[in-house]
Amino acid sequence: MRNKKLDILIGILFLIATIVFVIVFLSNDTFFYWAFNRHLNILSWYIRPLFIIPIIFFAFKRSWSGIFCSIFLLFTSMFWFPAPVNPSLMEKEFLQFEMDYLQGVWDIQKILISLLVPVFFILIIMSAWKHSFKWLIRTLIGAMLMKVLWSITFSGNSGISILKPAIGGLSICLVTVWYFIRHKHKGCRK
Repeated sequence: MRNKKLDILIGILFLIATIVFVIVFLSNDTFFYWAFNRHLNILSWYIRPLFIIPIIFFAFKRSWSGIFCSIFLLFTSMFWFPAPVNPSLMEKEFLQFEMDYLQGVWDIQKILISLLVPVFFILIIMSAWKHSFKWLIRTLIGAMLMKVLWSITFSGNSGISILKPAIGGLSICLVTVWYFIRHKHKGCRK
């Protein structure tokens, strides 16, 4: 019982830290530009989807601290790497689009589209929590497709720059989930 309360408390602290990060990120121009400059490092594009794996794992184990720590790490990983010396033009154009999008007017359409991010997290957490691997796989594939379609539709050709990281991240997530499902079922048969 004590460990459960501690798990919930740590989870709440990481949830608050994530909310504070998002608020500071969106409201402090200096931090916003610094983070996006470092996000030009393509390593941050490839590492971010990998944090979905521990989110799924901790949801399966029903650990709030693990879930929200992983979400916090996913969000902050955009600035873990140094700014690249020679980023590609397409990557620069796409990130400029994302920056303009985030700093533009927040109308009802943008708010609704942005709400898809927490909906995605809720769906993968609920799917893993309930051990519904079919819904988990559908959510992962659907989210990747929506991110790619949104990127290409709204940013044009520069949106193609996210294809490799998105498909690579999805592939690793699906292989990991598949391995986990097989391992879980083998353990049940023993």
